[in-house]
Amino acid sequence: MKDILNVIITNLVDDKEAVEINEVNGEKSVVYEVKVAEGDMGKIIGKQGRLAKSIRTVVKAVANKENKRVTVEFIG
Repeated sequence: MKDILNVIITNLVDDKEAVEINEVNGEKSVVYEVKVAEGDMGKIIGKQGRLAKSIRTVVKAVANKENKRVTVEFIG
């Protein structure tokens, strides 16, 4: 799942080396914390958060096949 998220994020941003994805495992769920350069944050979130919502939907669909709960957080 982290690989899929990494591919999506790196293809959207200009500064690919600034992308950091931290995986935090909880008891019942996994949280992915995505950090990008300040200038690229708008590209990840999109207009009215539509792109961020789409990214979360794709990751949740993959997680659903693996019977896991996933949350994606974008940290500025």
